[in-house]
Amino acid sequence: MDRKTLAAAFPVTVPVLMGYLAIGMAFGLMLQSAGYGVVWAFFMSLTIYAGSGQYLGVSLLATGASLPQVAFLTLMINFRHLVYGLSMLEKFRGMGARKLYMMFSLTDETYALLSSARPPEGVEEHDFYFCVALLDHSYWILGSVIGSLAGAALGFDTTGVDFAMTALFLVIAVGQWKAAGSHLPALLGAAATLASLMLVGAEDMLLPALGIIVLVLTLMRPRLEERRTGKAKQEAGT
Repeated sequence: MDRKTLAAAFPVTVPVLMGYLAIGMAFGLMLQSAGYGVVWAFFMSLTIYAGSGQYLGVSLLATGASLPQVAFLTLMINFRHLVYGLSMLEKFRGMGARKLYMMFSLTDETYALLSSARPPEGVEEHDFYFCVALLDHSYWILGSVIGSLAGAALGFDTTGVDFAMTALFLVIAVGQWKAAGSHLPALLGAAATLASLMLVGAEDMLLPALGIIVLVLTLMRPRLEERRTGKAKQEAGT
């Protein structure tokens, strides 16, 4: 990773920096309030790196959940990351061993950035993607450590701090909506989520919603690709 790549990637990740410091600190505070110190915060953020999964982990640690419970609940809450990884296989092709880290690092926010961000001219594409992922990961670790240290030194009421993650994702989603050439995939996703919510309820909606979204977008892929190609040709002609 050279200075030019870092200079290109950093501005792209600034929104995630602001958000991850906040929600990472919230996680660190919650973990500290459950009786687990900064070492736990650092290594959980380094090796697990799943915001919602780590928030769940605080509750599981506090209640002394069994290993099978932890494994099952973590799989359910982070199942969407399997879809993220599959959709990025082509983009990560040719990255060698770095591809393993890239798939590991696909949080919601990093996935959103890598789906839309493009490296500037003169910056190698794969180096740019790797730098974006690595920066985002470092922000999350930093926020977690700061939160844990602050919680140990000052003491905080952590009620409601877990909403910070939802707020960050909404900010990124609004930005992508404004920048997107087509709003059809987002509208399909919203419709599938609403349908799943109405059919199975809030607690079980995630997996059906993801299944519907993947199925519909797979069936509609030729049409979406055709529309994108046509728009690119139209812009090139003008």
